Amino acid sequence: MIVDAHLDIAWNALAHGRGFDGEPAPRHLVSRRALARAGVGLVFPTIYCAPAQAGRRLGAHFTYRTPREAALMALAQVGYYGSVCLELIRDRQALDRHVNGWRPGRLAGVLLMEGADPIIAPSHLGGWVGAGVRVIGPAWSRTRYSGGTGAPGGLTEAGLALLRAMRRRRLILDLSHMAERAVREALQEWHGPVMASHSNARELVPGDRQLASATVAEVARRGGVVGVSFYRRHLRPDDRPATLDDVAAHIEHHARSAGGPEHVGLGTDLDGGFDASGAPLARLEEIRELRGRLRRRFSAAQVEGILGGNWIDFLCRSLPEPDG
Repeated sequence: MIVDAHLDIAWNALAHGRGFDGEPAPRHLVSRRALARAGVGLVFPTIYCAPAQAGRRLGAHFTYRTPREAALMALAQVGYYGSVCLELIRDRQALDRHVNGWRPGRLAGVLLMEGADPIIAPSHLGGWVGAGVRVIGPAWSRTRYSGGTGAPGGLTEAGLALLRAMRRRRLILDLSHMAERAVREALQEWHGPVMASHSNARELVPGDRQLASATVAEVARRGGVVGVSFYRRHLRPDDRPATLDDVAAHIEHHARSAGGPEHVGLGTDLDGGFDASGAPLARLEEIRELRGRLRRRFSAAQVEGILGGNWIDFLCRSLPEPDG
């Protein structure tokens, strides 16, 4: 089973009209059928709401200006996942059932909120947990909780309160998109499970969107996993097309930083604001070819871990036990 830790499925459907069932939309890569053909059995589908100032850049009209608007948009995305019958994994028992009973074509998801503005206040977190959210990344760009990509800054008082509420609810912290100062402050405050769903190596592609080696090492020290994004601008420092060899290079770099490949996985972000022209493959099924690229660098068991097993092991450690 391949595991992909970052797919903006609902946002693509509601903001751009690209449905999930059937074949991928023209020039795009992700749909239920494409994931099945590729051997993907578990995904981290996101709740992503675009702030109004980013709408023009993303070509989206589905944007928010207030926390209430963000919350309503996020609830619409939760409803979308229900409408396409995507099973949401809420606890370790459900994860075990899915993994042990998995067969090609079966798909489930661990719900990830990318950017925490839909949480009107930390006291509202329980409603989102009830809706199935198990992972929260406080930032995308700047939010009321944290500095983010292109928006330097640390955690706000509300951000610190959110982390405390997340820990009480036994949620997972996603560092992707958090500004460097916010990452540093979060790691000082946070004592729960931590990951980075889709962040590549800053040493290979400079910029605040990527993770420094020291941060990758700290995530690994805490038992976390870092997912590698497939977006061309995250894979290469120039304008040349990206390839799966570039993906393998970031995986190898993260593995060195982490002290081993057991803390590296995939978080492709495919269709996350870019089409197939920004990806290292023309069809999602080509992700299977990554095995060969990685076997030049890692053992067969390590490759299977990178493609899925590492995320499954992390979730086994990090998801809560069933209530009751």
